[in-house]
Amino acid sequence: MWSERPNNWVSTFQLPSWTYHDGERRHYLHSYLPEQPDLNWWNDEVREQFDRILRYWFDRGVAGFRIDACYIIVKDRLLRDNPPAGSTDHLWDRNRGQRPVWNAHRPEVHDVLRRWRKVAVRYEPERVLIGATWVPEVSELARYFGSGDELHLPQYFQFLFANFDPPALCRVVEEWLEAIPDGQVPVWAASSHDLSRFASRWCNGNTGLTRTALTLLLTLPGACVLYQGDELGLQDTVLQTQELRDPAQPSRDPYRTPMPWRSDANGGFTTGRPWLPLGDVASCNVADQLRDFQSTLQHTRRLIMEKKRLTGPYRRVNVCDASWSYLRGDTMVELTFDPGSAT
Repeated sequence: MWSERPNNWVSTFQLPSWTYHDGERRHYLHSYLPEQPDLNWWNDEVREQFDRILRYWFDRGVAGFRIDACYIIVKDRLLRDNPPAGSTDHLWDRNRGQRPVWNAHRPEVHDVLRRWRKVAVRYEPERVLIGATWVPEVSELARYFGSGDELHLPQYFQFLFANFDPPALCRVVEEWLEAIPDGQVPVWAASSHDLSRFASRWCNGNTGLTRTALTLLLTLPGACVLYQGDELGLQDTVLQTQELRDPAQPSRDPYRTPMPWRSDANGGFTTGRPWLPLGDVASCNVADQLRDFQSTLQHTRRLIMEKKRLTGPYRRVNVCDASWSYLRGDTMVELTFDPGSAT
């Protein structure tokens, strides 16, 4: 997207969204880094090319895609200025200083998602579309399901930002379950490449609390996304300043380090030098946890097996400052949040 007179939009990194191109003598739009220019989704050739991209990979058997930043695919055709954020606006908008009225959550983005769903449904089994949907209001987020003809699984980021205490988590879970259209499926995640691992952020390295978090993730109704290492209770890696690589937000690097497969050099991830160093692979790696029936990895595997058996709806039984219990059909789930007694 080009403009001779840029508007006031700011990028996700709270910098101007426009960069001047000497050759074109115009500014181009980038919602993230200048090295990541935004495409013009008003151009039919862009939409047709993405249809081909989807079919190319679906034909080769991929199960689906996580569509990053799908809520900002389509921008206002007139490139109008965004209004300033006010004191009652969401924190995400206040941080940017403006409400993304014209560069995000445009009605036309749903046309694109419906188009992609038509491609996905032609395959057997149907290919899955997960959306990275940073949408503050649950009612607006629920629109990304469409009428069962858009995303299969829009991500609910409010869950990741909730405090790790039973009333707070219970509130955001029930708010989302209430908002989801009938017949649609929620998806839960507690870590990502953009947010500190839950074993550190929520649980402060406590193994019992980490297993409580995993139990919650894998017994709530719907789907679950485990970020690589979540199943081990992997924590953020302590990095030195000279080891950081992220050009936009180097604070993200501690939770982007490679997967520790073994306890030997570089965790069995590579025989060369990894892009980011690994943490203490001797204390947390796949091979050792596979051999230990009481490990967090084995706990996660048992939960996954149990998840396949849970088919009933969520019904809250009790929630207080230290615990949360709910039913899934005829199965009672009891979560303890006391660091000293959580298992």
